[in-house]
Formats: sequence, C-alpha cells, structure tokens
Amino acid sequence: MASGSSLLEEELSCPVCSEIFTDPVVLRCSHSFCEACLQQYWEHKGSQECPVCRRRDSNTHPPCNLSLRNTCEAFLKERSQRAEAGSEVLCSLHSEKLKLFCLEDQIPVCNICQTSKKHENHKFRPVQEVAEENKGKLRTALAPLQEKLKAFKAVKLLCDQTAEHIKSQAQHTERQIKMEFEKLQQFLKDEEAARITTLREEEEQKSQKMKEKIEKMKEEISSLSEQIRAIEEELGAEDVSFLQSYKDTQDM
Repeated sequence: MASGSSLLEEELSCPVCSEIFTDPVVLRCSHSFCEACLQQYWEHKGSQECPVCRRRDSNTHPPCNLSLRNTCEAFLKERSQRAEAGSEVLCSLHSEKLKLFCLEDQIPVCNICQTSKKHENHKFRPVQEVAEENKGKLRTALAPLQEKLKAFKAVKLLCDQTAEHIKSQAQHTERQIKMEFEKLQQFLKDEEAARITTLREEEEQKSQKMKEKIEKMKEEISSLSEQIRAIEEELGAEDVSFLQSYKDTQDM
C-alpha cells in the first residue's frame, strides 16, 4: 500500500510531466497543470483542450493556482529538510560528524580519523566542498538525460496524437465506405426496379399484340369453319340440287 507521502506526492504531480507542479495554472474544468507543460501540450495538439478531460478552454493564459503552488513549495521544502536530517551519518569508529573527505580512500571521515595512522599523509577536503563538486558533475550529466526524457515525452505525446488521428481517420473512412455502399445498394435497387418495370411493360405490350393476333385467328378459323360446313352440306345434296348451287359454292 502506498504511504501517505507517496499519495500526497501523486496528488501534487502534474498529469503531463508527472513531476511536482511548477507554476501550476488551473483550467475552467478545475484540472491543474504546470504552465510550461500545458502550453507545450497545446502547441503540439493545435487546440486549447484539457489534457485530462479534453474539454476546450478559451483562455490562452489560465490563472495561476496559487493555493496549489504554495502547497507544492511547502511539500518540496519539507521533503528537502527530511532528506537533510536523514542524511547525517556519524563516524562508526568515533561517533563524530563526518566533516572531511579523504581523497586517497575516497570516503568521508571525522576530525579524529584525519589524525589517525590509517590516514597518515592523506589529503583531505571538506565534505560539503567535495559533495558540491560531485553534485555539479552529476547535474552536468543529468541535464542531457532530462533533455532526452523531455524529447521522449514530446515524441510519445506526438505518437499518441498520431494514433488518435489514425483511429479517427479510419473511423471517418469506414463511415464513407458505408455511405458509398449504401448509395450503391440504393442505385442497384432503383436500377432493378426500373428494369423490372420496363420488362413488365414490354411483356404487357407483347401480350396485348398476341391477344389481338389470337382474336384475328379465331375469326379466320370461324370463317373457315363456316365455309367448310357449307361445302360439306353441298356435298351431301342431290345431284340436281348440287349442280344448281355449285356455282354459288365456287364463289364462296
């Protein structure tokens, strides 16, 4: 379980850089950020939105969160004091403060150790002086690391934005594809309906012509049947009667 100090440190950390707030400013959505972190985020994002809740803020220079800044400064001061108090180590041989640093053995020693045979003819310098010198070296080495970390965070932020853009672009393209296919489907349905309508109209016209042709053929058949019936009746008549009506039969 995290300690109370860890929880407090988490509450006092900027959501962008994850460090203790420096010159914190507060947005209208109540979220706070380091002023430099927020401006850098807005510059990369291209819009003034909260890095946490994405709500837009029209104020280009958000107000300073004075209460949070004072709390952060007090926390850093207390942490520094605790570190200083806990860092004081006494000599294991003489229980004296370690005020000197042996340059030959590269260890801190007390004033009594300086006069002992173990450190005879050794060179010494004040612990604070050597510590400051070595801290300076570390600060020099730390600077490029911090710059590299800052660059990595900037690249990560850009990658996150690019990934978000890719996702948004894919969703937009998907909607466009669906719209195009819906249009295509509607076009095919309309084309299908138009062709079926044309086919049925053509069928109706051909059927009407065929009906007319069948009716005409029925009339022809009826006429021929009447002629055949009349001829057959003549063939069954007596010879005299047949001959008397034969000329009329030929004219039929």
